[in-house]
Amino acid sequence: MLIFPAVDLYEGKAVRLFKGDYNKMTVYSDKPWEVALDFKNQGATWMHIVDLEGAKDGTTPNFDTVCKIKQISGLKIEIGGGIRTMETVDRYIAAGADRIILGTAAVKDSVFLNAAADKYGEKIAVGVDIKDGFVAINGWMEKSTLQAFAFCKDLQKIGIKTVICTDISKDGVMQGTNVDLYEKLSNELNMQIIASGGVSSIEDIKNLRKLNLYGAIIGKAYYTGAVSISDAIEVAR
Repeated sequence: MLIFPAVDLYEGKAVRLFKGDYNKMTVYSDKPWEVALDFKNQGATWMHIVDLEGAKDGTTPNFDTVCKIKQISGLKIEIGGGIRTMETVDRYIAAGADRIILGTAAVKDSVFLNAAADKYGEKIAVGVDIKDGFVAINGWMEKSTLQAFAFCKDLQKIGIKTVICTDISKDGVMQGTNVDLYEKLSNELNMQIIASGGVSSIEDIKNLRKLNLYGAIIGKAYYTGAVSISDAIEVAR
């Protein structure tokens, strides 16, 4: 299982939200590329980046910061947040992004989703943010009518290889991850599943590893010092 340490960007800074609430934001660094270098020094090969401003309004205000993180760290990056047009996908791919995460656009625009998947194949992933069993969109602020498991199965049918599944109720809370959710996803889907939200201890990593998941994202647990990336990588391996 791969470990994806995470940087959430807001106004060019590395921040974390509590349960996706923009009013409950903690700033951890105004130089997120230095955070990325620490990930690399601890043995990470990939990192997960979310443009929080983009997720909310469908723009890419942190594009230059993402490019700087990629350039300075040399890590493989997956990037999501506000990517709702093919032009934006093209820009990120041209800038060296290794995987593009579609969220709101994957729910609202199936034509775009299919076109992106056709053009870039396995470089296109979908972020499935789950709230009360349904898919949340627009920076988690709106709950769609799509049932999360049914949506994942539809994604599998059109050839999406990777899904990043976030249990919003667990995100940033530091109370453990939703193992039952990921076990069910792992049993029902033949996809690369990345667990996101709530990883707060090495025990969580051990529990997720048993499910044969593709990856797990570590966010707040790193910033608070609860989990070191190097330890997580060792356990996940």
